[in-house]
Amino acid sequence: MTNSLVPPAGPQRVLALAQLANSVGDGAFYVTSALYFTHVVGLDPARVGLGLTLAWGVGSLAGVPLGRLADRRGPRGTAVLLALATGLAVASFLVVRGFWPFVAAAVVYATAQSGLAAARQALLAGLVPAGERTGLLAHLQSTLNAGLAVGAGLGGLALHAGTKAAYLGVFALDAVSFLLCAGVLLRLPAVAPSGVVKGPVKGAAAGLGVLRDRPYVVVAALNTVLLLRMPLLSLGLPLWIAERTAAPTWVVSALFVLNTGAVMAFQVRMARGVRGLATAVRAVRRSGWVMLGACAVFALSAQGSAVVAVGVLVVGSVLLVVAEMGQSAGSWQVSFDLAPAERVGEYQGFFGTGVTVARTAGPLVLTTLLMGWGPVGWLVLGAATVAASYAMGPATRAAARRASGLGANGVACAR
Repeated sequence: MTNSLVPPAGPQRVLALAQLANSVGDGAFYVTSALYFTHVVGLDPARVGLGLTLAWGVGSLAGVPLGRLADRRGPRGTAVLLALATGLAVASFLVVRGFWPFVAAAVVYATAQSGLAAARQALLAGLVPAGERTGLLAHLQSTLNAGLAVGAGLGGLALHAGTKAAYLGVFALDAVSFLLCAGVLLRLPAVAPSGVVKGPVKGAAAGLGVLRDRPYVVVAALNTVLLLRMPLLSLGLPLWIAERTAAPTWVVSALFVLNTGAVMAFQVRMARGVRGLATAVRAVRRSGWVMLGACAVFALSAQGSAVVAVGVLVVGSVLLVVAEMGQSAGSWQVSFDLAPAERVGEYQGFFGTGVTVARTAGPLVLTTLLMGWGPVGWLVLGAATVAASYAMGPATRAAARRASGLGANGVACAR
C-alpha cells in the first residue's frame, strides 16, 4: 500500500474521484435536508422521519437484488445507471410538495443509493487485486470524509442564508454531483459480468442467495451490532452533552470536526496492517476494547465542571475514532474475503444493509441506553461491542470453512 493519502494512479484514483464527486453533494444534502423538507416542502417533522425510515427500509431490501444485477450484468454499467437514478431522485425532491410524493422520491433515492454502494463494491473487486482492496477502501473512506466536510460547509452557507433558493441550490448541487459521479465511473474499464452461477453453489444457494449462507449472515449481523456507534456523533453525543454534562453545546461541532479530520488523516495508516482474515479479526477485536474504553470515558463526562467535561469528551472522542477506523478496516477485509468471487455485488449488497439497520435502529437503542440508563448505558454499549467483536472470530471461522470447504482456513483466520 502506498504511503500517500492519494490512491495510486489508474482505476483506484478514478474510484476515489467518483467518491469525491458525490460526497460533496451528499455533505450539503445531509445538513440541509431536514429543514428543507419541513420549512420548504412543509412536512411535519414526524412524517419526514417516518418517510425516511420507510424509504431506507425498502432501500436496504433492494441492495441484494441490485448487487446481484451488478454481478450478472456488469458492475460498471449498473453503477452508472444507479448513480444517474440517484441524481434524478434528488432532483425530484425539488418539485415534491406532499407526503406521498416525498415518500416515493425517498424510496427511489434510498434504493438507488443502496444498489450503487453494492455495484461500486463489485466494480472495485473486479478492478483491484484482493490484497489491495482494504487499502483502497481506506483511501475511499478518507475521500468520503473530505467530500462530506466540504459539502457540509456549503450546506452551512445555505442554512445561514435560510432562503428557499439556497435550499434548492443545495439539492441541485447534490443531483449534479451524482451526474458527475456517473461520468467519472464511465472512465473505468468495464468488468465482465459473472453471469448466472451454474452447478453447485458454495456459500450460497439459488433463490435466497446470500441469505442461505448462514455463517455470512451471522458475520453481517455481528458487524451491524458494531455499527451501532454510527449515530453517536449525530445523535447520541449531542443529546448526552446537552442533557447530562456541563460542557457547552458547541463541543458537538468540535467533536464532529475531530472525527472527520482524524479519519481523513489516519484511516489509510490504520488499514495498513489488515491483509487477510487473521489480521482483520484481530483489528475488530482490538477496536472492541478501544470502544469499551471510549464508552467508559464518555460515562465519566457527566461529572465535573465544563472544562473537565470538555477534556473528557475529547479523550473519549479520540478513542471512538480509533475504534471506528480499526473496525472499518477489519470489516472491509472480512466482507470481501468471505464473498464468492462471482457474487461480490450480491454479498456486498447484503453486508451493506448493516449500515441502514444501524442508522434506523441505532437512534432508538442509543437514546434508550444513554438518556434512559445514563453512565450505565454507556458501559452496556461498550460491553455489547466487545462481545460482538469477539464473536466475530468464530463466526468468521465458520464462514471461511463454508466458503472454502477446508477447515484449516477457518482455524487460521481467528487466532
